[in-house]
Amino acid sequence: MDPTALAPVVTAEDFSLLALFVRADLIVKIVMGILAFASIWSWAVAIDKWFTVGGAKSRAKRLENAFWSGQPMEDVDGRVTEKSSEAMARVFAAGAREWREGRRGGAPDESKAIIERASAQMDVAVNRETARMEAGLSTLAIIASSTPFIGLLGTVIGIMNSFRDIAAKGETNLTVVAPGIAEALFATALGLFAAIPALIFYNKFSSDIGAFSERMGNFASEVSVRLSRRLHERRDA
Repeated sequence: MDPTALAPVVTAEDFSLLALFVRADLIVKIVMGILAFASIWSWAVAIDKWFTVGGAKSRAKRLENAFWSGQPMEDVDGRVTEKSSEAMARVFAAGAREWREGRRGGAPDESKAIIERASAQMDVAVNRETARMEAGLSTLAIIASSTPFIGLLGTVIGIMNSFRDIAAKGETNLTVVAPGIAEALFATALGLFAAIPALIFYNKFSSDIGAFSERMGNFASEVSVRLSRRLHERRDA
């Protein structure tokens, strides 16, 4: 059996998306494939970030409620470990660990140094958690900035093919020009279809992660204040 018999039958009058792809030049097909892959990739990153950032914010709310509920620091610390899946909890655990170690081995007049070390540890944890949440955003930025130009490449090649058909057939009617122009515009549309969502997702999650990073930093400052108060209470007791 002739393998070409299995291929979809595409006529010059057919302007469906499948027909535009099948009729396209090899390079244009490669461009379309790259753009389709980039679009799927950007949506995959966006979905992952949606659950990552959204889950981190909801879990942080529970920790903040426990912290401000009046529970002793030891009770909150007892439920939090550095291996926790919660970003805010790992920030708290970093400061709490330094506080425990400093209080266990430090002299009474070292309380200021203990708080400074705990604050520094939490700052490092905030930066680490922020970098972890930002992983993948560069992919969205690359897709948003590059896919319009990749689509433009397909557009240029499609238009060049149209002019070649005009020269070969010696005709300029719409029947000759339309298929190549349609393929070129389809490549442009695919580029925009990949770039626009990627740009929207990049801006949204960059803003959300920046706000959450600031929220973690504020929480770390609040923890430092509370630790300082606890150390002074113990020293005055």
